[in-house]
Amino acid sequence: MAAAMPVRILHLAETDSTNSEALRLAALGERGPLWVVAERQTQGRGRSGRAWQSEAGNLTASFLFVPGCAPSNLQQLSLLAGVAVHDALTELLGPTQSLLRLKWPNDCLIGMSKLGGILVETTNLDGQAIAVIGIGINCVNAPTIDRRDVTSLIQHGCHASRDDVLRRLQIHLPRKLVQWQTGDGFNHLRDDWLARSGPIGQPLTVNAGNTRIAGTFAGLDGDGALLLHDEHGAVRRLTHGDVTLTGTTVLETTSTI
Repeated sequence: MAAAMPVRILHLAETDSTNSEALRLAALGERGPLWVVAERQTQGRGRSGRAWQSEAGNLTASFLFVPGCAPSNLQQLSLLAGVAVHDALTELLGPTQSLLRLKWPNDCLIGMSKLGGILVETTNLDGQAIAVIGIGINCVNAPTIDRRDVTSLIQHGCHASRDDVLRRLQIHLPRKLVQWQTGDGFNHLRDDWLARSGPIGQPLTVNAGNTRIAGTFAGLDGDGALLLHDEHGAVRRLTHGDVTLTGTTVLETTSTI
């Protein structure tokens, strides 16, 4: 996607889900690039079909476009979007930016508290892959999620509105897509992601289906899969799962969107 390509914005007062609306538009022939932004979602969702609360004043937006990449590279879009979100929020947070971090595969945290997340969905229409990058950021309200620590921008002294966040995402997401080069530039984006994530050696567990794997964060491989140094001394490569950061000095947080 060329950085100079005009990007339209569809503002909705209410929809079930901005991702669902974008996918419906794609089925009707829309190819983007297009932002779908809603004041309110009634059936917002996260990863694995989980519900995602959309409180008033928070950002709920989806970016529809044609990635033009090999199918195997589509999984990289969540990490790419995470870097763009991190960079957009860094410009708004002031001193708190030092606490901003990414957690594989799709969470944005302040400290150990969930600030927002990313849900990438793809479809194939007329032989062409269509991607939708859904982004939810808690600007003014932190929804209650059982057994999870959640935060918002305003709780950290940042009074940026959802429009402020969206304006910066409109700058940073296209830049990262150009850098990505449909996957050819992923090594650089991988380094960018790692520079914005937690430290190597961070204790964590991964729930992957019926399997729970404990170990420490060992980075990402060349395709963006999580590398985990397990308790038996082996390095495991994981392409899906819910990551929980662990340890005696941190709060627990789990990927939910």
